[in-house]
Amino acid sequence: MQRLEQLQSWLAAQLPGRAFSLAPASADASFRRYFRVSFDDGANSLIVMDAPPAHEDCRPWLKVGDIFRAAGAHVPDVLAQDLDLGFLLLSDLGSTTYLATLQTPAADPLRDAHLYADALGTLAAIQAASQPGVLPEYDRALLHRELMLFPEWYIARHKGVTLTDKERATLDTVFERILAVNLAEPRVFVHRDYHSRNLMHIPGGRNPGVIDFQDAVYGPITYDLVSLFKDAYIRWDEEFILDLLIRYWEMARTLKLPVREAFDDFHRDFEWMGVQRHLKVLGIFARLYHRDGKEGYLKDMPLVMDYLRRACKRYGELGPLLKLLDRLDPEQVEFGYTF
Repeated sequence: MQRLEQLQSWLAAQLPGRAFSLAPASADASFRRYFRVSFDDGANSLIVMDAPPAHEDCRPWLKVGDIFRAAGAHVPDVLAQDLDLGFLLLSDLGSTTYLATLQTPAADPLRDAHLYADALGTLAAIQAASQPGVLPEYDRALLHRELMLFPEWYIARHKGVTLTDKERATLDTVFERILAVNLAEPRVFVHRDYHSRNLMHIPGGRNPGVIDFQDAVYGPITYDLVSLFKDAYIRWDEEFILDLLIRYWEMARTLKLPVREAFDDFHRDFEWMGVQRHLKVLGIFARLYHRDGKEGYLKDMPLVMDYLRRACKRYGELGPLLKLLDRLDPEQVEFGYTF
């Protein structure tokens, strides 16, 4: 309550003489909270970010926001800030995520394709602005640390399974294979969570609005494409994904983005990047549940696991990982996929 009172006092100082009310706008998997500021005079609403300095640092958010905005992405404008208190007053990109829109039956059958085309256009603009040395490197250490969330939180904590020495060695070998492919990719600016919950749909406006970009890095070019097309929160037919992926690849070549010369090689990068991300996401979802008590992510685990299993079945080098997944979830072997 003290934190909320502090926030309201700060807002009153930024908005002298204006009557306003606060309502929760959204929350994410961190300590950040967002509130919508509505005005009694009917003026456009604003968003205030509450990022407690003991847990969160607003400076990466501000830096990445400036970079993405300069590249042409539609990110929130910063109207006021206090880094010592951890408060940012921002323009409001609305309350409708891509996910909410995509889950609504479309009157226009081309709507979803148009939304994804807009998302790809923004992503390409961000990638075209990429420079080394500006954002943190998505290096081997970080990629490996993410992979280790899987054995720590998904296998040991969520499934309650203790790996044998042989299984640990096998998993280490597979991780090295995955990292070798990931690290050989061309590198660009990477949002790291470029998916339907972090893209805002603005009817009649400039789509998409882009949020939750504070963890952006310089890393593999297919990473954000995996986030977008192998989304943990909504599933698309593989034909739809492949069509959009080809369209992106063709556009990227025209823009001289550093994609592979052959689409088959590019697609393999995409698939192996997905394996890294989905192992990480399973670990994160398990951690959010067991450590933070956020059980809502459990319902999204089966889709993520299905993405992972499908990729492992396509590539013989990932066979040992598929065998381990079979041991962790034997019902998947007996009854097949649920999606």
